[in-house]
Amino acid sequence: MKRNEVLDDAKQKVTVDRAADHGDMESNFNSIAAYWSEYLGQKITANDVGLMMTLLKIARARGNPYHEDNYVDGAGYLACAAECVDVNG
Repeated sequence: MKRNEVLDDAKQKVTVDRAADHGDMESNFNSIAAYWSEYLGQKITANDVGLMMTLLKIARARGNPYHEDNYVDGAGYLACAAECVDVNG
């Protein structure tokens, strides 16, 4: 899979496909962060959710480097994490 294909597929998934299935990303990540915060007993942010889900996909890619979905989803989660913070300071 070429890098442009990974990025194009990730863009489609995070801007169209997943939104249709799961609703607004930021709202969804905030809900996940609230559950994880309660479970872990420490503050987790929506940005943390995106970063940790990226790490999950990295771990899966290490276990199966030929499963393209791990790379696509990893790129998508990292893009979502970036959107959850003001990356320009």
